Amino acid sequence: MSKRLRLKADNVSCERGGRMVIENLSFEIENGCLVALRGPNGAGKSTLLRLLAGLNVPSGGKLTLEGGAPDASIPEQCHYVGHSDALKPALTVRENLDFWTDFLGEEKSNSALEGFGLRDLADDQVMFLSAGQKRRLALSRLIPIARPIWLLDEPTVGLDSKSLDRLSSHMHVHLATGGIVIAATHADLGIAVSQTITLGVA
Repeated sequence: MSKRLRLKADNVSCERGGRMVIENLSFEIENGCLVALRGPNGAGKSTLLRLLAGLNVPSGGKLTLEGGAPDASIPEQCHYVGHSDALKPALTVRENLDFWTDFLGEEKSNSALEGFGLRDLADDQVMFLSAGQKRRLALSRLIPIARPIWLLDEPTVGLDSKSLDRLSSHMHVHLATGGIVIAATHADLGIAVSQTITLGVA
């Protein structure tokens, strides 16, 4: 992930439910940057992450990524962890990780279990996990599945201090190797923020 990256938004707008949530937003983000999305509830933080992940469509403007994988779209180079943990409750922790690695075309790896302290829970069904354990499992797929851009929506919710330290450590490594992290959060991420984008403030 040593290539120079530049993620750009040029006058991007997005309308949802007949309301303009984001209007004429422009920014540039280079590799190695941790970007914090700030603003009140309903300001468009989650909407912006979903735009970058390809789950929402802009009503105006343009999103571009310079220096990414050839012929790959922005969503194909992003890893999105939203409010929903996107887990299958009847499957075990290991089976959920295997599902995501298979789906995204990566090799299975035990490093994800180690990375967020899930090895002892590997054979437990997700339906029996606590909210914090489910959040750790959702975040753990960042490790074996390589994507240059991490899009994290309130990633600290439900995490205890040890898990927060693990998340900070993984973000630090990702940034140090040329990745980008964009996080919508009201909390301290435990690592220096390079850039802040504030939404919903006139």
